[in-house]
Amino acid sequence: MPKNGYIVGFDIGTKKVAAIIGEVTEDKKIEIIGIGTADSKGLRKGVVVNLEATVEAIKKAQEEAELMAGVEIDSGFIGISGAHIKSFNSRGVIAVSSKNREITRDDIKRVIDQSKAVSIPPDREIIHVIPQEFVVDEQDGIKDPLGMNGIKLEVNVHIVTGAITSVQNMRSCVTRAGIEIEQIVLNQIATSASILTHDEMELGVGLIDIGGGTTEVAIFERGSLWYTSVIPIGGDNFTNDIAVGLRTPIPDAEKIKKKYGCAAAPLMEELETIDVPSVGRGKKDRVLSRQLLADIIQPRAEEIFRLVDNDIKRMGYEKSLNSGVVFTGGTALLDGLEEVAENVFDLPVRRGDPGGIGGLVDRVSTPDYAAAVGLLLYGFNEWKEKGFSRDKKRGFWFKFKDWLKET
Repeated sequence: MPKNGYIVGFDIGTKKVAAIIGEVTEDKKIEIIGIGTADSKGLRKGVVVNLEATVEAIKKAQEEAELMAGVEIDSGFIGISGAHIKSFNSRGVIAVSSKNREITRDDIKRVIDQSKAVSIPPDREIIHVIPQEFVVDEQDGIKDPLGMNGIKLEVNVHIVTGAITSVQNMRSCVTRAGIEIEQIVLNQIATSASILTHDEMELGVGLIDIGGGTTEVAIFERGSLWYTSVIPIGGDNFTNDIAVGLRTPIPDAEKIKKKYGCAAAPLMEELETIDVPSVGRGKKDRVLSRQLLADIIQPRAEEIFRLVDNDIKRMGYEKSLNSGVVFTGGTALLDGLEEVAENVFDLPVRRGDPGGIGGLVDRVSTPDYAAAVGLLLYGFNEWKEKGFSRDKKRGFWFKFKDWLKET
């Protein structure tokens, strides 16, 4: 294994761009060695609206991460989100081709390709085709059919698509920043790698990632992804509500939200106050009750969770949440969200902080880094599963057969 093997994740969000560099250690583990962030002003609800601003933010985050790590990077795993993301489940069926009826890798590839033979609008492209389970001669629940015997092979898959223009604009931003794209990864998939436990994904869990512009939803059960959706409401809506409700500039509303925000009004002390800047030049700050701030935030929090709950019930996945709901993302830092979510879902709820990684974990152990850490873990898991090793000088992935023999 090379000593200088690096994996990089880029979370390009509505509020910030985060770049995290991980180093693969000799004992086949991943440790964070560099972190960079930059304000994101070129995206709206997860979609690029200003190419140059996004490119500059990516470069700034990259340079900061490189400086901390003391290495240069030229490629990475890129997260993608936005209301343009659509997904659905599909099924593929083939006859096993070999004479002895033993299922080969070619059979698995053919049945997955067959599952993609569905009508997709010309303005959309497939981002992921994720196998959920295989079925061999009516025997379901099979994770890996390789080497098994059967006549008929079926597969259930989850297909994620994105608007071609939105995906291409993201690609353009990354490549213009001088970064080679290893893979574009749906944020919900990346986030699950750093947030969810194996038991939660097996029993059934709902993942809610509340970002700046959108709220991303994913349902996992039996270890597989079964449903994803994006709701175009996020942390920016809280900020706008505060700006209007308290009559304060939006930048100040954002600061107030982060410092004093609470989504559960009953948790507030009645006499607790906050200083609120006024709109207009020369006007003095006002002293208002923190209870008033909570009264503004709570309805929006309830709305987001109700929209998620209605979405899950509409698709018939409410009985899949056997281990409850996990919420994460930058907005998850708001106090009181857990209490609001429990009231709406009537299920066990926890806040998801990223884990499963070593190195500078204290710098990224909050929900706003869930996707970035998840991208790093996603890349590392891909590397492990495929036996690929990263050579930073070449800028691409190549087979490392000796490592495969050792594992």
